[in-house]
Amino acid sequence: MPKVNIKPEILSLFSGCGGLDWGFHLAGYKTVWANDNNEWAVKTFKNNFPDADVKQNDIANIDPTDEKIPDCDLIVGGFPCQDFSVVWKRPGLNGIRGNLYQHYLRFVDAKKPKAFVAENVKGLLTANKGHAMKQILKGFRESGDGYLVKIQLYNFADYGVPQFRERVIIVGIRLDTGFHFVHPVPTHGKGRKNEYKTAGKALKGVEKVCDYNPNEINIAEKTREMLKLIPEGGNFKDVPSDSPYYVKGLISHVYRRLHRNEPAKTIIAAGGGGTWGYHYSEPRPLCNRERARLQSFNDDFTFEGSVSEVRRQIGNAVPPDGVVLIAKNLLPLFDGRYEQTDLKKINKKLQNLTIQEQLEYDFNLQKND
Repeated sequence: MPKVNIKPEILSLFSGCGGLDWGFHLAGYKTVWANDNNEWAVKTFKNNFPDADVKQNDIANIDPTDEKIPDCDLIVGGFPCQDFSVVWKRPGLNGIRGNLYQHYLRFVDAKKPKAFVAENVKGLLTANKGHAMKQILKGFRESGDGYLVKIQLYNFADYGVPQFRERVIIVGIRLDTGFHFVHPVPTHGKGRKNEYKTAGKALKGVEKVCDYNPNEINIAEKTREMLKLIPEGGNFKDVPSDSPYYVKGLISHVYRRLHRNEPAKTIIAAGGGGTWGYHYSEPRPLCNRERARLQSFNDDFTFEGSVSEVRRQIGNAVPPDGVVLIAKNLLPLFDGRYEQTDLKKINKKLQNLTIQEQLEYDFNLQKND
């Protein structure tokens, strides 16, 4: 029987405040080294992962072959996604931040972990007319000694997060391991084992732990009066056109109120007036502890920085609860309890599929079992 590694060790890139790592932590993994270039995100990460060696640096300045960087079982990270976002303008691979995934590849090449997990926005799938995704997948498959690479579009509400949030998850398994990873099927929602976790349920009792008094968050009186005209679950479009508070020409996430009986819409990391997300019954913005709850962070996960900086960290994070099943599905790779599979054969099949067919591959596989 192969040696059992009861706490697979993680090397974390583009770590942010640690949402992705925390999901793996909940499944029994240990982050040993991490890096991000944001001062406050690094402080937050250090607070919550005191045993990890956490660095603040531009990843371009780091040599992954440096002997001070430990070997690892798994690499995780969400390479910056602004150039692939469906909300903002999308230069894709032509953008300054669009090629940062190549630094992720440098670490995979150097460390050759048994697996890696990368996260990005939905816009990655169609950036540069689909060429970005194809190029990125090719790079990941050819990294190190070669990897089986599988992609899946997750809506984290389907996995127990009280928020509709779509993200692309890329999982790579080193070919010589013979471990056939399969993306987990959704567990929450209509017709599934569990009902969606709602915003109302997620925020129950939050006033006892809220970092900032919700009533003291700056809000213009005009905005407060506008919110009174918007029902829970609505947005600026619900303001009557003959109202003095009527606004037009805005995108749907502006002045958006929660609905207590539904998951929240996607939490936004930054933006001006109207983008904070608003309470379902009180005409006010959400406080950061409420935003953290909607991202599935537990209450003792602490954040460092100003109100706007903490908002950014929370909004950019991967919801921890959304990746716990991924982490659990990977565990057999590290304890050796699995049957060997010819991954090269599967990889060849995947490379001949369209991006959409690759997204559906694992779910179709499980339907046929």
